[in-house]
Amino acid sequence: MAEQFLTYKGKPLVRKGNTVYYGDMSEKYIIRFTILSSNGEKSLDLSEKIKIELLLSDTSLKDKERIVKTSEKIGFYEAMDIGSIWLERELKK
Repeated sequence: MAEQFLTYKGKPLVRKGNTVYYGDMSEKYIIRFTILSSNGEKSLDLSEKIKIELLLSDTSLKDKERIVKTSEKIGFYEAMDIGSIWLERELKK
């Protein structure tokens, strides 16, 4: 059975620890969200400061060479909004 991922706007979202990847690795670009700080109350952990990076999906390049654009936002909603816009724009080129 094929592995299924959570998706947003038709693209996969994959989380590993404090890092969330958004996009399809078969396309030229992906987005990486890194949770820099969070505010946890009981069982609910809310992300506060998020680093957003537009990356080339080519994993043969060094990490620094893959970074196309970067920013930081407060809250995952704002970060996801910006990240999805960046990804959509770059994939249309």
